[in-house]
Amino acid sequence: MKTTIISIVSGALLAVTACGGTEGPAPVGAAGGKDSTTSYPLSFDNCGAQVIVPRAPTRAVSLNQSATEIMIRLGLGDRMVGTAYETDPVPADIAAAYRKIPLLNKGLLKHETLLEAQPDFVYSSFASFLTAQNAGERAELHKLGVPTYLTEFDCTYHASVAGGAKFEMLFDEFRAIAKVFGVREAGEKLVADQQAVVDKGQKLAEQVVGKPKLVWFYSTAASSATPSVAGPGGLPQTVTEMLGAENLFDDASTKWPEVSWDEIAARKPDVIVLADLTRGYPGDTAKEKIAFLKRDPLTNKMDAVRNDRFIVVPGQAMDPSIHSVEAISAVAQGLVKLGAPR
Repeated sequence: MKTTIISIVSGALLAVTACGGTEGPAPVGAAGGKDSTTSYPLSFDNCGAQVIVPRAPTRAVSLNQSATEIMIRLGLGDRMVGTAYETDPVPADIAAAYRKIPLLNKGLLKHETLLEAQPDFVYSSFASFLTAQNAGERAELHKLGVPTYLTEFDCTYHASVAGGAKFEMLFDEFRAIAKVFGVREAGEKLVADQQAVVDKGQKLAEQVVGKPKLVWFYSTAASSATPSVAGPGGLPQTVTEMLGAENLFDDASTKWPEVSWDEIAARKPDVIVLADLTRGYPGDTAKEKIAFLKRDPLTNKMDAVRNDRFIVVPGQAMDPSIHSVEAISAVAQGLVKLGAPR
């Protein structure tokens, strides 16, 4: 059996501590300069919204685990009064810091609960979390004096990122959050750590043979008949290109299209990259995904399924997070182990 399971370990991404200094009026997230103190009030554009941060936040709330982990890696755990949407095992080296932050809701955080925490900054990795149905619309929070930051990877829910989702965007996000809190040196250190992981992955990518055709199978949360797969304009597309492979759904209209199994079978993937999700939805884990693919009368006839040409990566590696860079090495190692497409 050739199923390739990659365990991503973030041991190299050690938590860093905030540093002092002074900073010029560079745009939020911009590189360059030697100092680290931010001038307030800080004003910047983020996903089309004008954001004003009057002072360095001390009561931040993150709406999801990925954002929380970024904050902790920047040494900002003690400036947080809440987090939510915890979906994955917390890396061991930051587990203690993570548990000190109040978990306001294990699932989606609602507006009333958010306001009860009296935040002075809100950070989200998903546009759908900053809606009236959930934590509240950004404009409303801004009117209440609560500045927000939304990842530029998801300014519009599931929309492909214009020009492609590049790791430089993720690094700019680290810098942006570091600038908001006045810890620029911590941001640069985190970027350097992440760039080293990217460089390692690109070196491994040189060993990939041919141009394997990939399907990135994320979830069947909506319906087992319409799996969500990676389309263009997301980090899986970027990783695919860096590996010299082909994403079979790079022609989709969104970065996470829901497609049919007939369409996947018709496109004949050489390898299926499986997101191992631990958020608790039916069919979310890699084990459940493989079991489904093996028993379904259509998918069990696919060459990739019959020959166990699977690569398993944590779901967080497919979304913008601290773990995203590790998908390069994980998928590269899997492709090398599986060998050239037949």
